[in-house]
Amino acid sequence: MSKNKKIPVGVVFSTNPDFDFSFDNDEVAETLPPEKQKLKIQLDKKARAGKQVTLITGFVGNEDDLEILAKKLKNLCGCGGSAKDGEILIQGDVRDKVLAWLVAQGYKAHKSGG
Repeated sequence: MSKNKKIPVGVVFSTNPDFDFSFDNDEVAETLPPEKQKLKIQLDKKARAGKQVTLITGFVGNEDDLEILAKKLKNLCGCGGSAKDGEILIQGDVRDKVLAWLVAQGYKAHKSGG
């Protein structure tokens, strides 16, 4: 058993020396093509000390593809940000620029919220 895997919930100890933990959740989420993605773009400033960020949610796919999309958006806007858990954060209010670029790339995206 590799050291970076956690013991599944409910398994405490096994006396069988040949016992191997099987992990059913090892599959990687397959990234949908841009035309099937439904992204929401909104302005968020909750728990951010009053600073505004553009939040892009609804991405379906693996973390590597999310990071690649986030990097392209950060380069486009010339600012920082992050990507995790299917969300991309871009510093500042750049909703219009992000929306225009995503639509041009074939994504189904729309502004949400105020």
